[in-house]
Amino acid sequence: MQQRVLITDCADAPGLITKITGVCYAHGLNIVKNSEFVDNAQGRFFMRTELEGVFDEAKFLADIDEVLPEQRHRKLVVKGKKRVVVMVTKEAHCLGDILMKAYYGGLDVEIAAIVGNYDTLKPLADKFEVPFYCVSHEGKTRHEHEQAMLAVIAQHNPDYLVLAKFMRVLTPEFVEQYPNRIINIHHSFLPAFIGASPYRQAWERGVKIIGATAHFVNNCLDEGPIIKQDVIPVDHSYSAEELARCGRDVEKSVLSKALQLVLQEEVIVYGNKTVVF
Repeated sequence: MQQRVLITDCADAPGLITKITGVCYAHGLNIVKNSEFVDNAQGRFFMRTELEGVFDEAKFLADIDEVLPEQRHRKLVVKGKKRVVVMVTKEAHCLGDILMKAYYGGLDVEIAAIVGNYDTLKPLADKFEVPFYCVSHEGKTRHEHEQAMLAVIAQHNPDYLVLAKFMRVLTPEFVEQYPNRIINIHHSFLPAFIGASPYRQAWERGVKIIGATAHFVNNCLDEGPIIKQDVIPVDHSYSAEELARCGRDVEKSVLSKALQLVLQEEVIVYGNKTVVF
């Protein structure tokens, strides 16, 4: 028995749920779980359908196309473990959380490699027997550095890249190699405090909550489609350093939860937004 996830994104129209599930029934497929959403402002229909059975994928998708309106997007994805390459700089908390959860099965993921622009986190990678590549940016132009990283990453053919506190801005040329496949953790509750030193910015404003945001990377700094966010309360007594220390706990939690959603095919990107089932 095979398991697949059907993701549907199209213009809204009457009877879409019946039409799509009718095709599933005609192919003898069992619907394990189904979720749908309509964005009335945009007139868009979204549906995520978990299926099991024996699949004739080409015929099934052709039949799905027959019942969907124009300007449609659909894909049939195999359920199962995905491969990721994690990119890091020097901070260990997000990488450590992902490694631990992957090791104990909390994340259904294969960490194919870790790529860092410093070798600071190599001992941590070695403890979990994950290949670590130090691709230094020193003495290289940004283009040369990114090309060197891409060459290493390509060896592992990842489904996704995870920026676990990778502290360099990626160029559009890099991002276009993995569209909507690069997941970043930003250390603030976006859209507040974009850019550098967000906890210092938050402390200067006297905030009463701090948070973190996991999002897909696009060509606008910290403005890609948001996957997951969370906050914790703070007060006037916290220093900027204490805010940062508390914030690290939020960051690692939000990143791992966002990664889990993506790995389970529960996130649909449209425009600069997401539907999260």
